[in-house]
Amino acid sequence: MTGTLADHVDLASRDWLLSHGIRIALILVITLAVLWLARLAVRRMQRRLEGVESTTQELNLQRAATVTQALSYVIRVVVMTVSLLLILGEFAINLGPLIAGAGIIGVALGFGAQTLVRDFLSGFFILLENQFGVGDVITVNVQGQLVTGKVEAVSLRTTDIRSFDGTLHTVPNGNILYTGNKSKGWARAIVDVGVTYGENSDRVRGVLEELFEELRTDHDLEGWFFGGPNVLGVERLGQYDLVFRVVAETRPSKKPDVERVLRQRIAHRFQERGIEIPTAPVVGGAPPP
Repeated sequence: MTGTLADHVDLASRDWLLSHGIRIALILVITLAVLWLARLAVRRMQRRLEGVESTTQELNLQRAATVTQALSYVIRVVVMTVSLLLILGEFAINLGPLIAGAGIIGVALGFGAQTLVRDFLSGFFILLENQFGVGDVITVNVQGQLVTGKVEAVSLRTTDIRSFDGTLHTVPNGNILYTGNKSKGWARAIVDVGVTYGENSDRVRGVLEELFEELRTDHDLEGWFFGGPNVLGVERLGQYDLVFRVVAETRPSKKPDVERVLRQRIAHRFQERGIEIPTAPVVGGAPPP
């Protein structure tokens, strides 16, 4: 009888190994294969992120590493959780109570940490989409309040923005409703130039265009202009002056410098050509006709 029982046990063990054991081994093999493929995909994405133009290569590498590490962690957790549940099912363990308990715990954690989860998800997509980076000058709408300044640090949870008065704002990423980036692509320098009503507008335009042609070939300003400078024409008729608008496309970081140079060169050229710039009216004086 003992031998017969042992034979039955051996037979049952062999049957279990031939059915459940093979499936468990297959699950483990598929899990390892998925993790390997995911690692290759994440590395490929990291190389692509590192190749995107950024302020500095160091910041670009930091951004790519942060995004890929977060993505790798999420993939590992999901794949290994699914694999563990499948293996437990092969041992005839009732997964219903486990899944229900996990669901209850997940709901509780979701209510308690929904703000934190929202911050991390927002930070992940900010880094993934390269919406802004360290060194960029941005304006963000934080729950109805505008914050403008230079980005000093970006993490998955928060963004540090140094405003121009020196205040450091630590903004949770989930609270950012809108972002305006003043450091991406190109910027438009805008300068309004006023002359007295006695000046001939065609002559003023000709003098400005002559000056801007010289600026485009000025070696000291090489690389400053993406387009222009150009005279758009008369922008408005002021009470005491005729205002021309001048625009130029440049790098965002050069926009203040370009506007200062344009004002300086225009003032100097007007002085050379005798073009009168309006001054503050004398108290009690009558405006020009």
